[in-house]
Amino acid sequence: MAGHSKWSNIKHRKAAQDAKRGKIFNKLIRELTVAARQGGGEPEDNPRLRAAIDKALASNMPKDTVQRAVDRGAGNTDGDDMEEVVYEGYGPEGVAVLVEAMTDNRNRTVSEVRHAFNKHGGNLGTSGSVAFLFHKQGRLTLPEGFEEEAAMEATLAAEPEEIETLEDGRLEVVTTPDRFGAVKDALIEAGIAPEASDVGLFPDTYTRIDDVDLGRRILQLVDRLEDLDDVQNVYTNADFDDAIMDELQE
Repeated sequence: MAGHSKWSNIKHRKAAQDAKRGKIFNKLIRELTVAARQGGGEPEDNPRLRAAIDKALASNMPKDTVQRAVDRGAGNTDGDDMEEVVYEGYGPEGVAVLVEAMTDNRNRTVSEVRHAFNKHGGNLGTSGSVAFLFHKQGRLTLPEGFEEEAAMEATLAAEPEEIETLEDGRLEVVTTPDRFGAVKDALIEAGIAPEASDVGLFPDTYTRIDDVDLGRRILQLVDRLEDLDDVQNVYTNADFDDAIMDELQE
């Protein structure tokens, strides 16, 4: 299958440069709590919680902190006033941007999100304006050197959707959210530890970005949105040329 690096472009860049550990942990704790409240506190029976736990541990969150967040959600003792909201909009030059948030005050959150869009050359859209461009998947990036046949053999029983080849030659296993945990377990059992793994929203089509100034403006919007306390995740269909990414990270 044709290679791509769209998912890793922004998500890996953000993970590498984001040193605001306290803010990261706050977002992860919210996700753990809500996931446990909605689907129960057993990760084996709750794919969303399993993915949240994996992400928290990969971010070096202490296990007891993870468990406290899960227990709080499963016991409905805290955070019950939080609700999930999704905002849709357009960044510079019309790139699609989708924002997932958790809030106890919708008016505050939508005001902050709208301000971020307006300040950075975008605009907040109506419900349904860009959501149709995205769908939820699990993705697991394998270390360099693994062959597609080995990945297929390891994961076949766990029923992944497909295996894609990235532009740098590494493989990425694509799953439904429900099969994410089973596929990850199958890979680890076969001695193939994913370099990165996540469950999130991924676009069906991408807008190629090969202009440095435009790329900088889009990333400034993403950064500003992700800095908001209520925002959990930001997704875009922007596909940055590798040379542009290198220049922006200098």
